[in-house]
Amino acid sequence: MSSVQPFHLAIPVHNLAECRTFYRDVLACEEGRSSDHWVDFNFFGHQLVIHYKPKEDTKDVHTNAVDGKDVPVPHFGVVLAWNDFQSFSDRLKQKDIEFVIEPYIRFEGLVGEQATMFFFDPAGNALEFKAFKDMSQLFAK
Repeated sequence: MSSVQPFHLAIPVHNLAECRTFYRDVLACEEGRSSDHWVDFNFFGHQLVIHYKPKEDTKDVHTNAVDGKDVPVPHFGVVLAWNDFQSFSDRLKQKDIEFVIEPYIRFEGLVGEQATMFFFDPAGNALEFKAFKDMSQLFAK
């Protein structure tokens, strides 16, 4: 892969104002175009659009076990530079983010060693941010 193209992801949110504040002020994503029903953001160089959708009654969160932790599925996020992961996770802690999986090192000393953390946005969308000690192992088997 010679260059990475930005992805576009649209996700549902039941409170547009609360989620707009979260992505803009907590995650520090620059706001782009918007309407009364959606807002787009520069999500670490990618286009993320939050779309209003009425709240559903379901609280079901599916998880899969990874490295002894219950990883929420579905989830999305960004692979950060190793040196940026700690400062980003520290900033989230200062903003009182409630982590589903606290920042830690997964597969320590093994192929694919990575820092990772999981949390939910105000609408219940699961996010994972991670960083690889060796980026060449991003797709290593």
